[in-house]
Amino acid sequence: MVLPVRPDLVYLLLNKPAGVISTADDPQGRPTVVGLVDPGTRVYPVGRLDADSEGLLVLTNDGDLAERLTHPRYGVTKTYLALVQGHPGRPALRRLTEGVDLEDGPARAASARTIDRSGDGSLVEVVMTEGRNREVRRMLDAVGHPVRRLVRTAIAGLVDRDLKPGDHRPLTLEEVRRLYGAAVG
Repeated sequence: MVLPVRPDLVYLLLNKPAGVISTADDPQGRPTVVGLVDPGTRVYPVGRLDADSEGLLVLTNDGDLAERLTHPRYGVTKTYLALVQGHPGRPALRRLTEGVDLEDGPARAASARTIDRSGDGSLVEVVMTEGRNREVRRMLDAVGHPVRRLVRTAIAGLVDRDLKPGDHRPLTLEEVRRLYGAAVG
């Protein structure tokens, strides 16, 4: 696979904190993900995490990679950990993977499993290959388990557990190669 090697291309991995908007500019003046990176760096968020969600987000000025990571035809996985109300059983998890009807059409997780249970909540891992507006939250709500906290932990298998909320770092060439390679469409 040939990778773009233009010196003007920038690839960053950001750990988006809650309360920050996944956009380059916000007319309402709310903090944006682009505002968290070095001033003068012209990048755009790849996909979105709603304001209440946290976790990994790629920022780049490489439009080809951005399309490959966001268009559902490429099947790039995004992994989320959701702290939900209640304890989803096998039927609820099966509904997530078989498909849930939402107001904007059916939605289906590539996989869903309970990681932990504690008190009145559970930690559920959901892997998606598309990213409609608040999709994971709406799916879990549809199966009776509203989300209390949602964190994207991986994009195409790319993980960084050491990246603190609000921090970012450049992607390595190997990581960029992995992201391009994950787009199978």
